[in-house]
Amino acid sequence: MFAPFRSQASAYGRVQVETTVSSADPHALVVMLFDGALSSIAAARGAIQRGDIEAKGTNIGRAVRIVEEGLRGGLNRQAGGELAENLNNLYGYINSRLTHANLKSDDAALQECHDLLAGLRDAWTQMQQAPRKNAA
Repeated sequence: MFAPFRSQASAYGRVQVETTVSSADPHALVVMLFDGALSSIAAARGAIQRGDIEAKGTNIGRAVRIVEEGLRGGLNRQAGGELAENLNNLYGYINSRLTHANLKSDDAALQECHDLLAGLRDAWTQMQQAPRKNAA
């Protein structure tokens, strides 16, 4: 009875995300990647608590892809110098901890990854706001 509505709502959600991504500036896109990874980690932690192995794996896999393909893959290691290299290493470490968390259902490892990514997201957001504050 409600299946068509769910399908329409899902399609609307996809269009909304696509519209947001296509109109976002590069800085906002990185924030969206951090938010997606953090959301996936939170969902994986909930799945561990519920004993839902499939959802745990799906959400950790999503977080790994975001970190690897979105955040790590977007680094310009030649132009970014030492900072880009340090971020590359940190993203590699986060992905190894996510993989460990998936294999061992280790909530503490997920919390560690969440804390690291949340700190990076906060720093990234502050960098984005700094030019606006200086301009004012």
